[in-house]
Amino acid sequence: MRATAAVAALAGFLALGALAAPAAQAATKPPALDLSFGKATVNGGKPVVVSTGSAKTTVKVTFTAKHGKNVDVFDGSVDMVVGLYRGTDVDNAARNLWSGGISCAEPSSTSLSCTTKITVPASKLSNADASTGWKLFLGGIAWNGQNPDKADDSKISTVEQQKAATATLQRASKLTVNAAPEPVKKNKTITVTGALTRANWDTDKYAGYTKQSVKLQFKKKGTSTYKTLKTVTTDSKGNLRTTTKATADGYFRYSFAGTSTTPAVSAAGDYVDVK
Repeated sequence: MRATAAVAALAGFLALGALAAPAAQAATKPPALDLSFGKATVNGGKPVVVSTGSAKTTVKVTFTAKHGKNVDVFDGSVDMVVGLYRGTDVDNAARNLWSGGISCAEPSSTSLSCTTKITVPASKLSNADASTGWKLFLGGIAWNGQNPDKADDSKISTVEQQKAATATLQRASKLTVNAAPEPVKKNKTITVTGALTRANWDTDKYAGYTKQSVKLQFKKKGTSTYKTLKTVTTDSKGNLRTTTKATADGYFRYSFAGTSTTPAVSAAGDYVDVK
């Protein structure tokens, strides 16, 4: 396993649109970069769930690549860059997030199997970023003998893949439950309250998730499976409240199936002793 770190200049080139710079800028067209990207994954294909405030979520990215025998991503002559972006392309993204160091193994002399990590800070997100529309950018730059910190973008060679994979960012969710009174006589009515909240990236706080369908479930003592009793809808503040009959000792909980912007979540069961 060898490692390469994308230099800071790469982000600057991307911000300036250098990877899409027209060849007419160069008096002599730079040589083509013999590098191509293959299969890529973001977070193992699972949604990326982010909380609030100072919370940071680390996302693992994997990808493969093939290169010519004259391309070496380990000696500083060629660098790769990996990023997540939300938008039509990386140069016009509403939001983009770049990776740190990239570690690559060499299954063969002309192939690479690489991993990197992208940090997703809650403080940099807005609620609009909770979306299925995130894409993975993979790029490569050959410096062609130039100093990366002072490189002339008309003399570099580049390759890019704008949509190497897709990703979903979701606002973290929480769900609570309380069943009362307890203990309670058999077949008497109990009231089950709770609240469904989710991260609000605009305010850095959790707020009620309104008008959502949530299942009230019960697991009888000595069993391992929750059974759904009814569906309850959260109110204008994300609160839940309903009644049911206590027929046996066991655990009550609320369970939310999730949406495209918010992950599924279940409350820890609240035990009720039935006399």
